Amino acid sequence: MAYQPLAAASTTYGFYGITLNDTSGGAVVDGVANLSVEVIDLGFNSLLGFNQVEFKFINSSTSSSLTDVYFDDGSLLGIASITDSGTGVSFSQFASPGNLPGANLASPAFQTTAGFSADSNPAVSPNGVTNGEWVAIKFNLLSGKTYADTLAALALPNGGGAGDLRIGLHVQSYPGGYSESFINNPVPVPEASTYAMMLAGLGLVGLMGAARRKSLQIAA
Repeated sequence: MAYQPLAAASTTYGFYGITLNDTSGGAVVDGVANLSVEVIDLGFNSLLGFNQVEFKFINSSTSSSLTDVYFDDGSLLGIASITDSGTGVSFSQFASPGNLPGANLASPAFQTTAGFSADSNPAVSPNGVTNGEWVAIKFNLLSGKTYADTLAALALPNGGGAGDLRIGLHVQSYPGGYSESFINNPVPVPEASTYAMMLAGLGLVGLMGAARRKSLQIAA
């Protein structure tokens, strides 16, 4: 496990399912609820001459294992390193199969950029990411590209076409032996502080509504 540098900025994204191998939908619901990626700004590496961004993947599920990660490239130059949370997680570059399973079900079809993938080493599921674990993939960015460019590419300004960046995950060992594939949502997950402000705002609106109803009752 390598040293994790302090990040200047980070943004978290959730995922949506593109396959439905478990026709009950339970596996997809589990994946949507528990999969996330934190995109971390590592800044400029003066030794290498590139800006770097790290993608830290978490699977909070206790009933599945994240085993494969794929990138449909936007601003990325190449994988610089793969690190993990330690015992129980082991990943290497180049996933098998070479493209995200069910890739053609995405719109447009997901196409993994050559070399921009990683998967867990045998034994596959035991070495994947489960509850309390993580795997992080650090990328060098194309010359002149920055963290802001990476976030812009993740927003899919071209509808998933040229220049956009999408991330695909393959998750295995759901109950019943199912596996499912997921792609990141282009809109980030709101930060905790944003959630708090939203809830506070909703609470204030509720109080104002209650006060108004009470005043109307008194007036009547």
